[in-house]
Amino acid sequence: MQRVEFLIRRLLTSLIVLFGVSLVTFALARVVPSNPAALYIGPRARPEEIARVRHELGLDQPLPVQYIKYMEAVLHGDFGNSIATKRPVLEELKGRLPATLELLFTAMFLAVIVGVPLGVMSARWQGKAPDLVVRIGSIFGVSMPAFWLGLLLQILFFRHLHLLPLAGRVSSDLRFTHPIHVITGFYLIDTVITHNWVAFKDVLVHLILPALTLAAYPIGLIARMTRASMLEVMGQDYIRTARAYGLPDFLITYVLALKNAISPTLTVIGLTVAYSLTGAFFVEVIFNWPGLGLFTVHSLLSIDYPAIMGITLFGAAGYILINLAVDIVQAWIDPRVSLN
Repeated sequence: MQRVEFLIRRLLTSLIVLFGVSLVTFALARVVPSNPAALYIGPRARPEEIARVRHELGLDQPLPVQYIKYMEAVLHGDFGNSIATKRPVLEELKGRLPATLELLFTAMFLAVIVGVPLGVMSARWQGKAPDLVVRIGSIFGVSMPAFWLGLLLQILFFRHLHLLPLAGRVSSDLRFTHPIHVITGFYLIDTVITHNWVAFKDVLVHLILPALTLAAYPIGLIARMTRASMLEVMGQDYIRTARAYGLPDFLITYVLALKNAISPTLTVIGLTVAYSLTGAFFVEVIFNWPGLGLFTVHSLLSIDYPAIMGITLFGAAGYILINLAVDIVQAWIDPRVSLN
């Protein structure tokens, strides 16, 4: 019962946040000096055509009326049509979402399997060389801007070492030699399902550089948080008692200590997943990755307010759901966490 009440409270709070985000975004999109009707028609639009399109899009109505009609359409799953592509915004988001999620999940997988062990190692060897290396590397990962790191990796691995491709999701000639049969939209999964191993290798090598770029910040943050939590837990009485009883160091570190120290790290992981969802936009532009980020940049440059609204609401909803999932996982793992 307590968990149900917690979920209801969080869902109600999330709805209020989404309402606020939609209101602010809608207002900002409308006050930007532009003429969406003229952009929708294209160059050399005549005044009567602009007036007709303004009426069709409802742009000649008061802003409160426009907002109410827009939210009514959103509740029915209609985010409007993109001014730039003339296609429904929801279809544009669905078509590009798998590419962004594939990049995001790969980066976060790298961040977790690298960041948590590094944080544990740093805590175990506090004040020694491994601790110093991890701390310096963490500062580097957190401080380095994604766009700058991406450019450095491209120069190193593409221009000088000739090991990895420069940009894109797949090679241009792959669609002729080993075309990918799209099932889920996640190319790694689709190529495994269809046993297209040549395409799988090509997708994987294209994914390495953007995933490393996106994972740099979460790795540093997760490592630092894990280290801080582990140092606090390792000084507790029950850890000293376990050592006095002669329990193996591996068991003490990775079972007793890490289980109680992982709760703050889970919060950081959840926040970095949500942050990376928007941080992936920079990476997608640098590596020409055909996901939501590239679509967002094009929408901003063309002042495509239906697309901007859809992307903003989607990002806000994703951020809220991720935080809700983290809270639930924390309460499940750590009984000290209260759901009140």
